[in-house]
Amino acid sequence: MASMMDAELKEMTQEERATALGMTTEQLNGRTMLIEFNEDEAERFTYPWAPDVDFNKRTELDTDNLTATQVNTRIRELMSEGYGSIVIQNPRGKHALGVGILNKLNLIVDGSLGYFGVGLIDGPTVRINGRVGWSCGENMMSGIIVIEKNAGSTFGAAIRGGDLVCKGSVGSRTGIDMKGGTIIVGGDTGAFSGFMMQRGRMVVCGNAGKNLGDSMYDGTIYVGGKIQSLGVDAVPAALTDLDKAWLTRKLTQYELMPEKGVDHFTKIVAGKQLWNYDNLEPAEKKLIL
Repeated sequence: MASMMDAELKEMTQEERATALGMTTEQLNGRTMLIEFNEDEAERFTYPWAPDVDFNKRTELDTDNLTATQVNTRIRELMSEGYGSIVIQNPRGKHALGVGILNKLNLIVDGSLGYFGVGLIDGPTVRINGRVGWSCGENMMSGIIVIEKNAGSTFGAAIRGGDLVCKGSVGSRTGIDMKGGTIIVGGDTGAFSGFMMQRGRMVVCGNAGKNLGDSMYDGTIYVGGKIQSLGVDAVPAALTDLDKAWLTRKLTQYELMPEKGVDHFTKIVAGKQLWNYDNLEPAEKKLIL
């Protein structure tokens, strides 16, 4: 009997399977996430203890013989001295450089970073002239990060705000647990990108690996190339004029605008069938997945 039910479920569409298992397509409406603010209230945009820096005051920091802790400490010291533009020289792939910067800053990395580069930041503008390892920009709150070459896996994990841009290709699980902000990839992305995505927008100018948007709760993914496969509850949607205008503006801003424009992009959103996932019994969960 169970095998017959399994066979019937496999022949159904995702919506038919969800209905057969007692799930509903009703869209849940919670409290709005919209934040209203007065742009004149500067205290909402800076931390009360944040140093006042001058972007025209520039210095260089040679990190060749320094540990990651020493580098990060020195960055904070330079900001307290008023330096608003800092150039990191000889990073040599060190891990966890530039993390936890909660201040306005123009940070330039002349080279490549290792794992967990410039994570947990809130405010700085970062340009990395080389490559980055896993989890670059993890838990980024606001600001801009631009990587000129390639990036490793879990690029922008749990990002909450700002723009995270890689002009090359990235590894798997890009934007895993993404909670806001924008991730832009100039090349390809690996498998399970957008996994458990909750909010925000992801743009992939090249191809996307298998299980794109798997178990995504909300948010939007745009892909300019081929998609190997969609994950659970990720579905195509119509590309609107508003989508095209936003894509054009963002990609032009970071010099990643394709010659053929943005009309060819595929838009992926959440089917929202898993919004009622917790109501299923364990055996039913196994069947739906």
